[in-house]
Amino acid sequence: MAEDFTDSLFAASRNDEAPEETPAPASGFRRPLAARMRPRNLEEIFGHEKVLGEGTLLPRLIATDNFGSLLFYGPPGCGKTTLAEVIAAVTHCHCVRINAVLSNTAELRDILRIARANPSRRTLLLIDEIHRFNKAQQDLLLPDVEAGNVRIIGCTTHNPGFYVIPPLLSRSHLFRLEPVAEKHVVASLARALSDEERGLGALNISAAPEALLALARMSEGDMRRALNALETVALGHAPNSELTLDDVAAFARERQIRYDRNEDEHYDTISAFIKSVRGGDPDAAVYWLAVMLEGGEDPRFIARRLVILASEDIGLADSRALTVAVAAQQACDFIGMPEAQLTLAHATLFLATCPKSNSATEAIFAARALLRESPRQRVPAHLRDAHNNFNKSLGNGASYLYSQEFPEGISGQSYLETPLKIYTPKSNGAEAAIAERLARWDTLREKIRAENAQAARKKKS
Repeated sequence: MAEDFTDSLFAASRNDEAPEETPAPASGFRRPLAARMRPRNLEEIFGHEKVLGEGTLLPRLIATDNFGSLLFYGPPGCGKTTLAEVIAAVTHCHCVRINAVLSNTAELRDILRIARANPSRRTLLLIDEIHRFNKAQQDLLLPDVEAGNVRIIGCTTHNPGFYVIPPLLSRSHLFRLEPVAEKHVVASLARALSDEERGLGALNISAAPEALLALARMSEGDMRRALNALETVALGHAPNSELTLDDVAAFARERQIRYDRNEDEHYDTISAFIKSVRGGDPDAAVYWLAVMLEGGEDPRFIARRLVILASEDIGLADSRALTVAVAAQQACDFIGMPEAQLTLAHATLFLATCPKSNSATEAIFAARALLRESPRQRVPAHLRDAHNNFNKSLGNGASYLYSQEFPEGISGQSYLETPLKIYTPKSNGAEAAIAERLARWDTLREKIRAENAQAARKKKS
């Protein structure tokens, strides 16, 4: 059975005994519904078919108790810690649970020392918020994990690729848990309402199906949030009554959407936003914009990304996009919220509905690749600076032809020692006209060069 590792640690470390059970809460204390309804075995866990479904790897590892260290990665309330504790209970390991926010290096050393001294106890170290451990603390785990003195189950809401050191990551099975599906949240809420031992069954409160569905949708896949919301609504209701959609609506007025401005939610949502604008879906784009603004995202960050997108994905197909995006970025700087949301919506919808071209992006990447892969070309003599007598004496600029003196500004001269084809215009929006213009200029250059070559031959003869 899992146990908290708190004040009993130091007493245990003195005599190498296991930490004692955490004292029971004082009488009158009632644990939150989410804690009371925490699943006790795999059968009670709702959802996660990709990880726990028939034929998947994790249930086989648990059934045979044949696993090393595990890492569970997913959003809040998806069941990471619950699954870890169920594994500890099913495998009958000696489980020590710590939270990386509260733990320290000295405590970790004591845990590992006791596990090393008692290998027969098969210590399972459950680490909540493992991303909070620094590199040195994670390094401390490696020798005992490698030797099999301890197995760890790390739980994190943060991308392990960024926060867990590679040696520890490579020694662990990584499982990603998705937000709990609505139907599973609804089933869990219904069970909590009817459970008289751990849930709210003693209140004899029923709930309309649409009310449970509304709570599930409001929780956004966070089972803990859904259960605690149900408890709040139910305890504010008279026993022997029914929860309705109106009750949930009244509770939901004060809710705040889940959005982590500094971590995965931040990056995932801005990614969805940019890809929606790039993909020409104004409805999706403005939806993800609203998610970020409701979540408290810095509007200047959104505006900066729109400026980048205006050149990266729209470019010459509609050069007004950059003007609009830069204007929106400047407006956000001096207007601020909430009015800046209007400017951002304007820019978002304009960019989403623009024709798209990434030819500018491809051109600069291609040019830089050429510079890395081949020697840099010299500046042709006729293009070199000729603003002083010394440079002129070297012949710089002597044969330069001033483009403005020729029809359409095309003199026929080359501007590279070895001609290159880097920019390829697309056929979208205004760039289609650019493609036609460039094709006409190429034809004009060839004609001028042919005429110059013919004139040179006549001069020689």
